[in-house]
Amino acid sequence: MPRLLLIDDDEQLGPPLAAYFKRFEFELVHATRPSAGLALLREGGFDAAILDVMLPEMDGFELCRTIRKDSSLPIVMLTARGDVMDRVVGLELGADDYLPKPFEPRELLARIQTVLRRVAPAPAAARQLRFEGLLVDLDRHAVQRQGEAVELTGTEFELLAMLAAAPGKVFSRDDILEKLRGRSAEDIHSRAVDILVSRLRRKLEPLDCIHTLRNAGYRFAGVRA
Repeated sequence: MPRLLLIDDDEQLGPPLAAYFKRFEFELVHATRPSAGLALLREGGFDAAILDVMLPEMDGFELCRTIRKDSSLPIVMLTARGDVMDRVVGLELGADDYLPKPFEPRELLARIQTVLRRVAPAPAAARQLRFEGLLVDLDRHAVQRQGEAVELTGTEFELLAMLAAAPGKVFSRDDILEKLRGRSAEDIHSRAVDILVSRLRRKLEPLDCIHTLRNAGYRFAGVRA
């Protein structure tokens, strides 16, 4: 049973949400303070974390940054409705997805299921994508840049695999959002893709294999090895 950690100071949110998730065979553990949440994460055994932005001790952004220092655990952030800046900052810090408050439990469940699919083991028939200076291992969800391992979040890896599987093909922002989130991108700010690509590019430096085409989107320009 997948285990999720909710870090939110609203004591009334955890119990009903845990009961809802249990119906779908998910275990939800609730921590109301970041310090308690971080202690639980250090014990291990969680498959994803859900972080509120407004928290005591430290805000959700600082908490996300702290988790990202040594973990690629999938993270979904709960942001204020309509506050695009909260979403942008969260994505820049390494969150995999965001959901505005108030939200429907079924939508949070769908978001969690999507990010967990991104980090699930690839089918046995999957192969390695090899390019000059870059190896993308679809079986192990692992990446090597010039022989050194690169730590990617599940969303970053899914984006790289998507682009690298079709070198030269141009993907629009909507194409990418629909693929990664598994639904229409109409209600999602396109800035999310730019942030995700920027993060991925930094991690792949000095390689220059993801190119921007003005008013069109992005394409992978790696040379096959």
